[in-house]
Amino acid sequence: MFKRLETAIEGVAIIRPRVMGDMRGFFFESYHAAKFAELGIRDTFVQDNHSNSRRGTLRGLHYQLPHAQAKLCRVIRGEVLDVAVDIRRGSSTFGKWTSAVLSAENKYQVYVPRGFAHGFVVLSEEAEFLYKCSDFYDPSSEHGVFWQDPQLGIQWGVTEPLISEKDSQYPPLAEISQKLLPAYEKP
Repeated sequence: MFKRLETAIEGVAIIRPRVMGDMRGFFFESYHAAKFAELGIRDTFVQDNHSNSRRGTLRGLHYQLPHAQAKLCRVIRGEVLDVAVDIRRGSSTFGKWTSAVLSAENKYQVYVPRGFAHGFVVLSEEAEFLYKCSDFYDPSSEHGVFWQDPQLGIQWGVTEPLISEKDSQYPPLAEISQKLLPAYEKP
């Protein structure tokens, strides 16, 4: 059994699994297509990704166009602050962001639909971050938004993150051409 917890932005949701534990440890389903469909998550996930990062690493803010990806994210070791930014042209929450702490301890997942820029920062000594994608990775579809965009005002909790050269070069949202942003589609 999964529970869907809504965030401040329609479509982005925290998924809380039912964890069964005893003296041996724990067990839970991390994904079940039919049960997720009952929660309104009907994407077909085609690719799983796994990253390992050390404290202060910030990855993002990434999005894909035209091969947009919905993502289902979780942490199996450590803790991260996961962030989703609405970049859908015409959305009433365009330029707004929401976040959630994902950890091996809480076992929460975040569902990020297509049309959002996504990123995370590592809060623990190390973190292993797993995410499912609804489309295959296509390097020509890769885009991003500057992680420290002052108009977004994301509260990452770090002032000098470890960040890739590529991620540090992305433009602020206001400087991205409208043709390089996804259009809002009613759910």
